[in-house]
Amino acid sequence: MRIADLLRHKGSDVATAVPGLSVAGLLEDLARHNVGALVVVDDTGTLVGIVSERDVVRSLDERGAELLHAPVSEIMTTTVVTCEPTESVNNLAAIMTERRIRHMPVVDGGRLVGIVSIGDVVKSRIQQLESDREQLESYIARG
Repeated sequence: MRIADLLRHKGSDVATAVPGLSVAGLLEDLARHNVGALVVVDDTGTLVGIVSERDVVRSLDERGAELLHAPVSEIMTTTVVTCEPTESVNNLAAIMTERRIRHMPVVDGGRLVGIVSIGDVVKSRIQQLESDREQLESYIARG
């Protein structure tokens, strides 16, 4: 299965933030969208970072409550690992596991077209295993 297939089932909506958004605003957006990370884009829509709940927690531990007034640009990850829609889910699972990445933006021709979480990957893998099991049971039952 390819990432494009996963996005077709999941949807390609991506919750984004701008670098100047306050961390307090980020927290509101994370809760409103019920997601664990937002892709950070500039005024032209170009991907410039990603920021997650984990980034907030780690920074909050270092800086305290004053962090809530700081811009997202101060805590976001700027070296963002991305994938393309043509990549396989199995390959993406390996990359996400090896590099400990929980959210990966999907980019096609330089344009943000979706985001995949480790949960999406696990769900896809389980569905594939269930399908394989059903096919094997059917094959065995036919003799």
